[in-house]
Amino acid sequence: MRRWAEFVLRHRKAVVGFWGLVLVAGILLAGRTTDRLTIDFSLPGQPGTVTAHRIERTFGSGGDTNPYLVSVTLPAGQTVTGHETDVGRVFTAVGTAVPGLRVIDEANTGDKAFRTKDDRTAYALVFYRFNPSPSQKLLTDPIRSAAQKAVPAGAAVGVTGEDVLASGGNNGGGPGVLGETLLGAVGALAVLAFVFASFLALLPLVVAAVSILATFVMLLPLTYATDVSFIVQFLVALIGLGVAIDYSLLFVTRWREERDRGRDNHDAVVVAMERAGHAVLFSGVTVAIGLLALVVLPVPFMRSMGYGGALIPLASVLTTLTLTPAILGGIGPRADWPKIRHENRASRFWTRWTAAVVRRRWIAAATALAALFALTGVFLGIKIGLASSESLAKSGPAYESLRTLERGGVPTGALTPMEVLVRTGQARTAAARLTGIDGVSSVLVPSGPAGNRGGQSIVVVIPDRETVNSKSVGVVKRVKSAADGLPGVLGVAGIGAAQIDFMHAVYGNFPLMLTIIALLTYVLLVRAFRSLLLPLKAVLLNLISLAATLGLMVIFWQDGHGSDAVFGIAATGAITFWIPLMVFAFLYGLSMDYEVFILSRIREEYDTGHSTDAAVIEGIGRTGRLVTSAALILFLAFAALASGPGTDLKTLATGLGIGILLDATIVRMLLVPSLVSLFGPWNWHLPGWAARPLRVAPSYPHAEPTKPPADQPTS
Repeated sequence: MRRWAEFVLRHRKAVVGFWGLVLVAGILLAGRTTDRLTIDFSLPGQPGTVTAHRIERTFGSGGDTNPYLVSVTLPAGQTVTGHETDVGRVFTAVGTAVPGLRVIDEANTGDKAFRTKDDRTAYALVFYRFNPSPSQKLLTDPIRSAAQKAVPAGAAVGVTGEDVLASGGNNGGGPGVLGETLLGAVGALAVLAFVFASFLALLPLVVAAVSILATFVMLLPLTYATDVSFIVQFLVALIGLGVAIDYSLLFVTRWREERDRGRDNHDAVVVAMERAGHAVLFSGVTVAIGLLALVVLPVPFMRSMGYGGALIPLASVLTTLTLTPAILGGIGPRADWPKIRHENRASRFWTRWTAAVVRRRWIAAATALAALFALTGVFLGIKIGLASSESLAKSGPAYESLRTLERGGVPTGALTPMEVLVRTGQARTAAARLTGIDGVSSVLVPSGPAGNRGGQSIVVVIPDRETVNSKSVGVVKRVKSAADGLPGVLGVAGIGAAQIDFMHAVYGNFPLMLTIIALLTYVLLVRAFRSLLLPLKAVLLNLISLAATLGLMVIFWQDGHGSDAVFGIAATGAITFWIPLMVFAFLYGLSMDYEVFILSRIREEYDTGHSTDAAVIEGIGRTGRLVTSAALILFLAFAALASGPGTDLKTLATGLGIGILLDATIVRMLLVPSLVSLFGPWNWHLPGWAARPLRVAPSYPHAEPTKPPADQPTS
């Protein structure tokens, strides 16, 4: 790292010029990158996806989309009976006016399940063709417009469905990626101003801006090689902001410390690179490992988030280890004005806090573990799936339309019907066999092009309740099981079937993903800390912390103890199927950052001759404010992400934010110091047989004093 620092300092003008060009390229290309992102949650090769694609190819729509529910409510005193032709004309107009729709209603099924019990409201299932473009708008407005033009006098039109409810009935909302990034940057600047109390607070923001735009530049070629999920743009902007600032904050803080110790600017940059730069490099690799592990999952959109997400720490490390020292080597001392805060001694607060934790290490460890295990117990009750309709909207036309249908006896399962693809000759037989299944409300066999093309037919199965999570897809499993044994049945599609496939394909491979991450991280940290025990503790604590974070998400979102008060969103009843994996992949690496920051400094202090307890106190005294500030910056970035529209992004953002705060407080500032103190000399043991393959020197503990540490460790 010393030679790298010397190289950067010798060529600092060229380094700054290079990143200036990258900044310009990023500004010019970021829009093109985001335009090429896609929305695609399909699972190639899985039964539900295969059937959905066959339905889409044959019928032009449906298969992997939840339908719109278009309703017509007649005026008081009128009933659907006697007005069947007028009502049917509305649904026909919808199918004619908007290309690519497939309308299933009473007219082509002959089934009165499409009426409410009071006979005043009729509805139709309107399937549409999925469009993977993030800029694609909902079809709510054109569908409503077509229906209103044909509606009988005095009647009311309603349009609802899972997608309409999730959007709140509109196609936009929220500040957008740029606005969210600016919100996060403002919050980060406030924290940095407190930490540095000088114009140096602007430097991490400059580095973060370059890092984010560099990531978008690197992401563009990837969009030509494979589909990349639209979610990546939010991750690049907001997580990229937090990670780049955190890394630069660590580097600049160490540079400041060395300057306050009397080193000249050149030497201060070099030492900062040797110490903080080393920690940044290992931290970035750890974050990348957590994300790249997603590529073992047989799901394209998860893989794309793994590839795209791994670019975030890569860009952050590159900019931090090149642009930051180049700027510090040139104008660093002048930018550090006014010089109000100094780094020539450890934080008094964190020194006293850690000394108290070390003195009461058994109590501290037991308290922290009890809290984490209690939250882990809550996590065991998690439901994987989609948000329930009750949490998607509490007002608006789509909400009122759904309430009208529910009051009329229409089951919420109409929001998530199953589509059974069957050969036309066996359609009626299959429908009769599926009718008696527990949890099925009605089975419909559409005639005409809406349900019969090319010798294939679709049997629509309406469950009693919407099948949106792992606990409510039992009826889908029963339908799939029954359909598999029926002649002529080609497959079952729908959101419930997709969830079953996802649970099998993704969570079935999760143990492999977890094993890969744990092993790679352990080996990496053994080399970084020169210890067998510290990396094992780090990996285990990370896993416990992640389980506790998911437990908090269950409390906040699934059970609604917080989501309603903070966001006005009722209990979701489940955590969206892809979010736990994303929370795991990002938090595993991000929280390990703090472990590396803290333990690297503790190891450094121990190597200078301090006892384990004194090294813990001095190490956290030096890094406590840094870690809490870094965690707060990341939390503010996630808070900005939570300001955007859509329950899923809010859930992801709050999960990441809660996890960062939990990890930086209970785990890193309570559990880590208490456990390292308890382990004593065993922390520093790395025998020769383990050190040789890693090409590091063996490590053995030195003799330690038995006297308990005071609030201020002696040097």
